[in-house]
Amino acid sequence: MNIAIVILNWNGKKLLEQFLPSVVKHSQDATIYVADNASTDDSVEYLKSSFPSVRIIQNSENGGYAKGYNDALKQIKEDVFCLMNNDIEVTKNWLSPIAKTLNSDPNIAIIQPKILDFNNKSYFEYAGAGGGFIDKYGYPYCKGRIFNSIEKDVGQYDEISDIFWSSGACLFIRKRVFEELNGFDEAYFAHMEEIDLCWRAKNFGYDVKYVGNSSVFHLGGATLSKSNPKKTFLNFRNSLFNLVKNAKGNLFLLILVRLIMDGVAGIKFIFEFKFSHFTSIIGAHLSFYSHLSKLLKRRRSLPQSKNYYEINSIVWSYFIRKKRQFNRL
Repeated sequence: MNIAIVILNWNGKKLLEQFLPSVVKHSQDATIYVADNASTDDSVEYLKSSFPSVRIIQNSENGGYAKGYNDALKQIKEDVFCLMNNDIEVTKNWLSPIAKTLNSDPNIAIIQPKILDFNNKSYFEYAGAGGGFIDKYGYPYCKGRIFNSIEKDVGQYDEISDIFWSSGACLFIRKRVFEELNGFDEAYFAHMEEIDLCWRAKNFGYDVKYVGNSSVFHLGGATLSKSNPKKTFLNFRNSLFNLVKNAKGNLFLLILVRLIMDGVAGIKFIFEFKFSHFTSIIGAHLSFYSHLSKLLKRRRSLPQSKNYYEINSIVWSYFIRKKRQFNRL
């Protein structure tokens, strides 16, 4: 099995300087690529001079995460893609448990390692933590991270287990499955597209796994921080995209409840004086409506095989029942 580590980069020379050395040092069994999304800094020149062993793919435009990877991966022949952010530090022997798990079952299509916080290495990191799950209304959460509550890593999630989605910060996927799924949905641009990809893979009958004995450290927020209103817009809009395309059941009722819950989140932003985030939710809904006919058409072409949620509402469990840790849900 051949693994290609593909690092998507846009104007990230400083991040490459900081994080790429660990990837090169600890990934001798993989081929390393940097897919550059038409950077205007000197990222490409830096790579050519400092890391001649790293292969460079230069995309013609910055199409975001989804299109950036779709364009780059067409040029890569390895059996397995590791899609990695440019702010990831890897650890010694991190690839071995991943390869072993993939080799154990051809139906395992997607894998995520344990993702810890680069700045606070004894804690899980927000984007992915110990693997992702979803509730009935499309709200994502993780082992080790529910909303803004992040757990300390004390070995509680060191197992290999089924998950619903893998974080796009560090996601392994078989090339044949990525091609069967027609890659990422480019309408997303960025954020939540990995959940859509995993949801489609599950609906096609594939397994998504978390491998807790492989660890990486993620800086997080290098492109868009959690406080950026654009991130709020993309997360709220793209989460609605996911429901329409992939959820099984009474879609009208699911979306209606979800829109009401988004409205409550918007009111919360007002009381917190985060008015730009409130307007981002409104913008997300308007954009969602403008895409709705295309989403419904896409839904009709995709299977919706079963319900995968473990709980009805993570919002209710977290804010009302005060369950802030995954193993208390």
